[in-house]
Amino acid sequence: MALLGRKQNGGGIMDVIRCDEPSYLIWKWHPEGSVQGANRKENSIRWGSSLRVKSGSVAVFVYTRPDGNSMDFIEGPYDGILKTNNLPVITGLLGLAYAGNTPFQAEVYFINLAQIIQTKFAVPFFDVFDPRFLDFGVPTAVRGTITFRITDYKGFIALHRLENFSMGIFQEQIKDAVKRYVKAAVSNAPAENGIPVVQLEKKISEINNLVEEKLKDRLFNDFGVNVSGVDIGSIEIDQSSDGYQKLMAVTQTLTTQTLQAQTEVNIKEMRDSQQLGVLQRETDIKEGAYARHKQTQSANLAAYQTEAAERVGVAGAEGLGKMGAGGTGNVGGGGINPAAMMAGMAVGSSIGQNLAGNMNNMMGTVSRQDVKQQTTPPPIISASYHVAVNGQPTGPFDIATLSQMVAAGLFLKESLVWTAGMAQWSKAEEVNELKSIFPQNPPPIPNDNSEMPSVPST
Repeated sequence: MALLGRKQNGGGIMDVIRCDEPSYLIWKWHPEGSVQGANRKENSIRWGSSLRVKSGSVAVFVYTRPDGNSMDFIEGPYDGILKTNNLPVITGLLGLAYAGNTPFQAEVYFINLAQIIQTKFAVPFFDVFDPRFLDFGVPTAVRGTITFRITDYKGFIALHRLENFSMGIFQEQIKDAVKRYVKAAVSNAPAENGIPVVQLEKKISEINNLVEEKLKDRLFNDFGVNVSGVDIGSIEIDQSSDGYQKLMAVTQTLTTQTLQAQTEVNIKEMRDSQQLGVLQRETDIKEGAYARHKQTQSANLAAYQTEAAERVGVAGAEGLGKMGAGGTGNVGGGGINPAAMMAGMAVGSSIGQNLAGNMNNMMGTVSRQDVKQQTTPPPIISASYHVAVNGQPTGPFDIATLSQMVAAGLFLKESLVWTAGMAQWSKAEEVNELKSIFPQNPPPIPNDNSEMPSVPST
């Protein structure tokens, strides 16, 4: 009881209203000698009684008025005599006399604002479903602790009737709400947060944050308490259940199929890239040969002009030799017709000059194009390596293709490689040309401060 003593004041007996309970959240004060629930004396407070409220607590006076209940709040620390200046609602009470030591009716409650309540909760096994395989429910249980306290005592009173408040019942209500919210958060984690069902046990921290965020607002709105922490101690999956076994089997099969499909896609991309590389190299070789041929023609333009003129002359001579065939150009049935010969020679000379001129123009154009092409060096053909896969050689692959294989996880430092000029197969990390395509780790930072450069003084 909070009544530590009573004192005489004009023949009356005064009360000392205080709470000395070591641990409480809501506590109701009763005058000495009153029987709880037996009569109105338990709420009779003498005018002039003293009130003591500790720091971190608040005293709530509840009055019954014709128009309903009224409340006054006195926050601690407080130690004084009850007067109208600190309980102004008293002046408005009707039907009460304050002369002498006449008592007035009020219920006094102490609310501990500093009290931190920890309540353990346990959610029994419930089924959690993978959104991809809704036929397999996996039994899951959750255990943990929630910590809360009262901060907005007026809001708390508005949600709870103080005269009927029971700490045991209140904690059970809190636990029921927590279990309901935790179950909902864990059940929705696979679909809403992308957490696989079989990974729930390993994602306690992530799920804890999701639960705590939802509980803070809901418990404050529903119960008027401030949640300071939610600690999920364990998430247990029944691995012996039929749902878990079937889910594991189907997910492993799906994972294997996905890896195989991805591997086939990677191999096809590598082969396509390799074929494109071979075609590109063949094109480069042909273009290079053509460019070198034209360069040679340009460098020996005079010789090519002479050769062309000779071919024209030979063609003209052959034409002249055929002029007598079938009697064409014969004089008197035999011999050579001089006029026809001269005409043929003139025609051959003209054709030869025209061809030579055309060749000269063409060679000049090719020479100018070769000058432009010489400004761009031919592509560098890098070495290609064979790669050992399951004891069989594959490839060859160029450096660019091997780099893509490293990014896809298909080519490792330990992979065996060989190229022309190597005596035997070697690990990729031992080949100098291949070291640069693997991720490089930085060397350790030295701890010796003496090796650091000194900062010049200003």
